[in-house]
Amino acid sequence: MAMPAQDLARAPRPVVTSRPSAPPLMWLRRLLVIGGALAFTFIATSEMSLVLGLSRWSLMGVVLTAFFAMLFIWIALAFTSAVAGLFSMGVVTDPLGLRAPAPPPRSRTALLVPIYNESVPHWRATLSAMRASFEEAGASSTFDIFLLSDSTDAAIRDAEGEAALAMAQEAGPAVHYRHRPQNTGRKAGNIEEWVRRFGGAYPQFLILDADSLMEAGTVVSLAAAMERHPDVGLIQTLPLLQGGETFFARLQQFAGQVYGPLIAQGLAWWSGADCNYWGHNAMIRTEAFASAAGLPRLPGRKPFGGEILSHDFVEAALMRRAGWAIHLAPLLGGSYEQGPPTLPDLAVRDRRWCQGNLQHSAVIGTAGLHPLSRLHMATGIAAYLSAPFWLAFLILGLAVSLQAHFLRPDYFPNSHALFPQWPIVDPERALWVFAVTLLLLLAPKFMALAALILRRRGAGALRLLAGGVLEILVSSLLSPVTMLTQAQQVVGILLGRDGGWTTQRREGEAISLRAAFRLSRAHLVLGVTLAGLALAINPLLAAWMAPVLLGLLLAPWLISWTSSVRIGEWFRARGLLTVPTEEAPSRVLRLAAQAQHAAEETPVRAGERWTAAGA
Repeated sequence: MAMPAQDLARAPRPVVTSRPSAPPLMWLRRLLVIGGALAFTFIATSEMSLVLGLSRWSLMGVVLTAFFAMLFIWIALAFTSAVAGLFSMGVVTDPLGLRAPAPPPRSRTALLVPIYNESVPHWRATLSAMRASFEEAGASSTFDIFLLSDSTDAAIRDAEGEAALAMAQEAGPAVHYRHRPQNTGRKAGNIEEWVRRFGGAYPQFLILDADSLMEAGTVVSLAAAMERHPDVGLIQTLPLLQGGETFFARLQQFAGQVYGPLIAQGLAWWSGADCNYWGHNAMIRTEAFASAAGLPRLPGRKPFGGEILSHDFVEAALMRRAGWAIHLAPLLGGSYEQGPPTLPDLAVRDRRWCQGNLQHSAVIGTAGLHPLSRLHMATGIAAYLSAPFWLAFLILGLAVSLQAHFLRPDYFPNSHALFPQWPIVDPERALWVFAVTLLLLLAPKFMALAALILRRRGAGALRLLAGGVLEILVSSLLSPVTMLTQAQQVVGILLGRDGGWTTQRREGEAISLRAAFRLSRAHLVLGVTLAGLALAINPLLAAWMAPVLLGLLLAPWLISWTSSVRIGEWFRARGLLTVPTEEAPSRVLRLAAQAQHAAEETPVRAGERWTAAGA
């Protein structure tokens, strides 16, 4: 199948001109969510300017207010989107018929697993569970699995080949393996190479990461929906985090499974058939992907030029530009993945995502993109720019306070003002602005917790509430640590530093306190500096900034403690931070756990190695 690189400067004629799968009245939904967020932002920014009094007309006041508005609008959009999710969960429709019993697919579907120096026993256990699930469902005959290796380590390549040969002898969907000697284009190039060689034989394909896990019934429903709806180019599921062992992984897992469905449902409600793509656990129409999603190289040098790193956003936007419907199915279920085990592992992954999302600044102006595709990219960019904006907002706020505390005010500056310029700051109004901002920030979590607690009774509801309080407290302390890390990443990218592409670590490993101190030196310096300035101005200001200051000053301990498997197990034994996939694991999760346990107990077999040359 041909997969030409797309011209970003010229919009093609849409291939699909009618999209019957799109829900009605999308303009009204977007008006409510986006318009509501803009209204909240206007009111909050107006109040913030009143907090500063006449100082709002100074250069520092204007900049401070602008930073506040840029930070607040994304908080407001998350809030209105969560409200939409809470509302639509009660009246949710199923436009693609995904939750109805699905007939066996008439066409063949490929399951693509791009791997890059991954743990072979880990992905083999996951795929073995999936294949057993397909075999039990009687759906093996219409699905093929392709292991698409970009691994550069020779020993890992040999192990991959041995695993593929062994799996080929087992029951389940057929397994095919190939290794690319040159990993041009990284993951996107890996998928593109498969499309060119084999795409014509498969009307649709499913993208899986090395840590992805999906129920056979879910995959069959997605394939059947593709056959029923010829206007649909992509259906993205909501992968729930599972398998977390460290305290950090269990926090992320709890947040993803408790808050994630509500937030994703809200996004699906107002995005309709103009949703986004997250790179894996998604069913894609091969024709749509091949004809519309070929990625060009961006002009200029890295980190902004060259290969597009966060390719998924761009591929979805290009398919939508060609007229294809892009759907999100957050409540389908049966879709899982693993998260980073520690905070430093999250930072490593975030570095690549940060560079890829900032790179979208060169793509967001592509000709012919749908406005929502541009909004998805803008949201991704803002997710990382918010870190340096938040840091700058804190520093500017302290600077304004220092100026008011230590410098003699100039009531009659050299200007044509008729009245004195009083440097008034309204502390009571500032407290209200802070309280409302914090309420909107935490409201999506409160709504999701309340919705789940209402379905439970007794001790289960209390444990869920206690887990939610624990997650909110710890994540509040971790937020300033992540803020500074992401701010450093943004600055490094703007200075032209390319982060490259590193293998993600899946297994947890405790971080010693000494190592954590090395990783968090900048956090400690910033924490001590901000605390000293706040105390010099007013001890009450230091108390007001306590969540930020404590997070920075406790950074080494937070990094070390959250990396502990023992602490994670301690909370799990007491029923805290437990999630539905642990309380009532599905069949494929139980099969994966059994296969993983067997892989850990089986010693590595020495013997004849299968080499890439023997493929």
